[in-house]
Amino acid sequence: MWHFVLLIVCAVVIYLSCEWFVNAVEWLGQRLNVGKMAVGTILAAFGTALPESVVTLVAVTTGGTAEAKDIGVGAAMGGPLALATVAYAVTGVALLLRRRRLAGAEAAAVPAGAAVGGAHAGAGDATAAGRGGTGASDGHREVLTGPGELARLVKDQRWFLAVFVVKVALGLVAFAFKPVLGLAFFAVYAVYFWREMSGGSAAPHAVDHAAGETAPGAQDAVADDEDELEPLKLQPRREVPATWAVVAQTLATLAVIFVSSQLFVHQLDAIGPMIGLPAAVTALLLSPIATELPEIMNAIIWVRQGKTRLALANISGAMMIQATVPSGLGLLFTSWKFDHALAWSGLITMVAIVYLLATMRAHRLTPARLAFAGVFYLIFAGGLVFILS
Repeated sequence: MWHFVLLIVCAVVIYLSCEWFVNAVEWLGQRLNVGKMAVGTILAAFGTALPESVVTLVAVTTGGTAEAKDIGVGAAMGGPLALATVAYAVTGVALLLRRRRLAGAEAAAVPAGAAVGGAHAGAGDATAAGRGGTGASDGHREVLTGPGELARLVKDQRWFLAVFVVKVALGLVAFAFKPVLGLAFFAVYAVYFWREMSGGSAAPHAVDHAAGETAPGAQDAVADDEDELEPLKLQPRREVPATWAVVAQTLATLAVIFVSSQLFVHQLDAIGPMIGLPAAVTALLLSPIATELPEIMNAIIWVRQGKTRLALANISGAMMIQATVPSGLGLLFTSWKFDHALAWSGLITMVAIVYLLATMRAHRLTPARLAFAGVFYLIFAGGLVFILS
């Protein structure tokens, strides 16, 4: 029971810490004068993925046995899989729930006055649609209505898929200079980092106005909503918080997230055998979700706040880190040789990304289709049980 209690406590602490973290990282993005998308793809993603990368670094550099080093390799493969399937699926479900809640609120407002209520509902639909298809609609509106945000998300997924294909291919072959290629993965992330930080300062919705894809009034309402910053939780009475407070809140919440995430994983490792799960199943099936819990929590919080762009950008940015930094460490310090289970996880990850890319390119990325990505994780689980048996 103690392990179960700790598991629940850690999950609650991670969520509350993420509430403070996303609040601080938005102010940090304003201080650094970076665009809203870069706040998600770089600042938030780097902060939540850094602790996981440190765990991989410790595993591959200090592991005394091949099995200990394999933990780092498994983390480098399990993280992208959990993000591409579970994280996107949870975001889709959160969007669906938010749309239902908004629809219920709008319906409740109609009896108070049909004319006024109808006008309010119409405005709410337009704004909610811009926030990510969460309005009272038929469920077929795009999650990202503007071509600017959608194009950036497609580009992120293309970058990830290209890097991930190379990453998996290297795990299936062996040659003398393979470890040196780990440096190339660091270089790829450096280029991605520079591109996001230098190109993200322009407001994303400006592209939408130029393209004429959405109504200016609705898009402006969305932009105002997503650009609005809540008071810093550490200084709630100040309209503009002090820089030291922003940095302190960011670092403190990251430390709490890191410790809580590690405790969460350790409780899963202990509970797995208690309920009859093999250690390999716990390591490959449950631990990746636990390590990506901060990114998932961030997405839920931002969707709840109506900031869908940040939620999706956080996941795509974290995927780029997971595809490069842990992989580079694994290539440098391990043999980077995949067994059947790791190869299966790589295949499912690539299939999930191809599905998401096809949906985005067809401009059919809805909350329901985003939630469908979770099915690929169930397929992975079924295949993993078969492989291990």
